[in-house]
Amino acid sequence: MSVIEKDRRDADDADDADDAEGSDNFGRATPTEELLYGVIRRLWPLHRTVVRAVERELAGTGLTAGEHALLDALRIEGPRTVPQLARTMGLDRQPVQRWVNHAAELGLVVTAPNPAHRRSSLIELTAEGTKVIRGIQDFEAAELRQRLADLPAADVRTALHVLDRIGEEFHHLASGPSDPATASDTHRTPARRDSPGIRETGDIKDDPDTLGGRRAPRKGRS
Repeated sequence: MSVIEKDRRDADDADDADDAEGSDNFGRATPTEELLYGVIRRLWPLHRTVVRAVERELAGTGLTAGEHALLDALRIEGPRTVPQLARTMGLDRQPVQRWVNHAAELGLVVTAPNPAHRRSSLIELTAEGTKVIRGIQDFEAAELRQRLADLPAADVRTALHVLDRIGEEFHHLASGPSDPATASDTHRTPARRDSPGIRETGDIKDDPDTLGGRRAPRKGRS
C-alpha cells in the first residue's frame, strides 16, 4: 500500500469516528487535519526530489537548481532588484546575489539602471538568458505532459490553492513570536524578513539540501 493510499484509508477511518472525539478530545486530529498532515509530510521530500531532478536536467549547463529558479523568476516577474528577487523566492539575499553573480558570468543576466532607486540596480535577463530558460522549460513542459497527463487541471488548481494557504499560515508562524503564548498576535505583527542589516552580498554557505545548494555536475545530459 502506498503512503497516499494509507493516508486516504486513515482519513476514511477518521470520518467514521465520532466527531466529538476530534481535535478537541485528547488531541486527536480531525479528518481534514490528518489530510493536511499528509500534505505537509510530503513537502520536504518532494522539494529534495524536485531539486535532484532539476540538477540532473541541468547537467552540463553549469547552472544550479537555484540559478534555474532565479532565471524563471526573472522570466515571470521581469527585471527585479536582488532584494525583490529574494522576497519573491522566499530566500535570503546572499544566495540570490551569488546566483546573480554567476548567471552574469555566464552572460545570462545583466544589471540595468533602476529608475526607482539609483543605488539598487535591476537584474534582467539577456537575450541568451531568455533563450536558455525557455529551452530548459520547453523540455520540462514536454516531460510534464508525458508523465502527468492524467492530472485534471481542476486538481492542479486545487493543489495550488491548498499549497498557497499552507504557505500563508506557515509564513505567519515562521515570522511571528516563538512563544506559543503570544502566537495569537502573529497575524497582527509579522516580523520583517528583510532586516536592514542584511546586505546584498555575503559569504554564507548554502545548505546543501536547499534549492540551489549544490552545483549540477558538469557532464552531458543523461
